[in-house]
Amino acid sequence: MGAGHDHGGPPPQGDGTAAAAYRTRLRIALGITLSVLVLQVIGGILADSLALLADAGHMATDALGLGMALVAIHFANRPATGRRTFGLARAEILAALANCLLLLGVGGYILYEAVDRFVTPAETKGGLAIVFAAVGLVANAVSLSLLMRGQKDSLNVRGAFLEVLADTLGSVAVLVSATVILTTGWQAADPIASLVIGLMIVPRTVKLAREALDVLLESAPKDVEVDEVRTHMLAVEGVEDVHDLHIWTITSGLPVLSAHVVVARETLDSVGQGRILHELQECLGDHFDVEHCTFQLEPRGHAAHEAKLCH
Repeated sequence: MGAGHDHGGPPPQGDGTAAAAYRTRLRIALGITLSVLVLQVIGGILADSLALLADAGHMATDALGLGMALVAIHFANRPATGRRTFGLARAEILAALANCLLLLGVGGYILYEAVDRFVTPAETKGGLAIVFAAVGLVANAVSLSLLMRGQKDSLNVRGAFLEVLADTLGSVAVLVSATVILTTGWQAADPIASLVIGLMIVPRTVKLAREALDVLLESAPKDVEVDEVRTHMLAVEGVEDVHDLHIWTITSGLPVLSAHVVVARETLDSVGQGRILHELQECLGDHFDVEHCTFQLEPRGHAAHEAKLCH
């Protein structure tokens, strides 16, 4: 009496994944980032400012991260195939993880260069550094405003958002250090600002990496309690037990659930499997925002020999 039901599916090609809605904003942010990158490299060389060059280096990873996010959106929204039944939706999660590796690499390099600048001091021209850092701050603020909403909906967009956020904080650090140098002549402010930039990158990056790995390891979505889902399913009239309950995420905005549902035979005979499936689907859709569900309805005792039937 096993019965399967499927509702939903891969992200509709008309709407796409959660990140697809922010494709245009990502493109604008990428254009802004590339423009400021060139300016900051020029400014860092003219002012001999490690903090400004460090900020420019992070801008370069911003550009790469934004580019990867856009490429991932393109592939994630291609149609599903017989071999890849969910399409390439996981490309967005891979892009988020790649962004994490980029951020960690840049953070480590900045920290190394900052320590080296303490050992081998250099004279930084505070006035020039202030001008170029201010330009970077304004540009990053615009990019942040473009990505603010999307970072709540998509890990892919959040990876790009964190790149820009870290760079915004870096621009603030450069402004502060350049102001200190200009007013007091204390050159150590420049490598100290670089240390701050490097240290700001790591915690947010580790958090994003953990979330991306949870998706790749098919953990339950963080806002879904499996036991609570089971309780709601058991509350449906006629459902006696739920086992082999699995909840995971294909990509941001696409949670998936599958379960074996034990139903009393008399219930199936009286109301039919259609009503039970409808109630299960309605329950999960209303309470947990899980629309892509697959249920196997089975009579009491069926689980005892499932292992022999399914290889």
